[in-house]
Amino acid sequence: MALLLHGALAYSLYMSPDALVEDIAHLLEVWVAGWSGCRGYESRQEGRFPAALRADKTGDWEYFAHDPSDEEFAALAEKTAEAPTRILTVLTNDVQRYKYLAEQRGLTVTSASQTMMIVDMETQDSEDPWLPDDDLELATSESNGVHHAVVHSGERVAASGRVYVVDGTAVFDKIVTEPDFQRRGLGSFIMKALAAQAFAHDVENGLLLASLDGQKLYSHLGWDVVCHVLMMSSGTEGSDLSGA
Repeated sequence: MALLLHGALAYSLYMSPDALVEDIAHLLEVWVAGWSGCRGYESRQEGRFPAALRADKTGDWEYFAHDPSDEEFAALAEKTAEAPTRILTVLTNDVQRYKYLAEQRGLTVTSASQTMMIVDMETQDSEDPWLPDDDLELATSESNGVHHAVVHSGERVAASGRVYVVDGTAVFDKIVTEPDFQRRGLGSFIMKALAAQAFAHDVENGLLLASLDGQKLYSHLGWDVVCHVLMMSSGTEGSDLSGA
């Protein structure tokens, strides 16, 4: 189980998406807690910022910050540069500033196309969805608080995803449609299947990080962009966190 960052999260249960967007630093803590829960990562605070140990990927720490000051960025960049497997992820709407600061501190921006997105869960379908084809079959499960949805075509996995609820916020992760099964509505189907599972909890909001392709799907489903996401490292270990 992840060591979740529950300390300051409890009040998110009572906040609307608009109110949450006004406090992106808190929103980041909620997302890191849910993302770490989805993946079984250990998480901790690094000063006032969250961090997660990417045990199954780099085996090292990833640091997260929303609009850090120049001094805060310098400190985080120094820790990140201690190993090429470490990653610094910054949430911001001032992309050029942090690209410049990264260059000044010897870090390489490895991803700049992701966004954080949010949705009011009241706008999402709470009913189990219907599969678009008879040859497909849905399997759902729950383990350690993580809800999984997998669509199979015979023995093959066609699409999959997971969701973890943190104090009223459903954090969606690893929404993947395999190449041979794309353009059949399975991305939307997985999101609806996961939402139906999330509604077993008292959820108010949904939250995720989206790749460029994922942004089109989530926008179609009613999700809104909160801010841009920059990943950087001293090596080349940065990768797309969204899995979508």
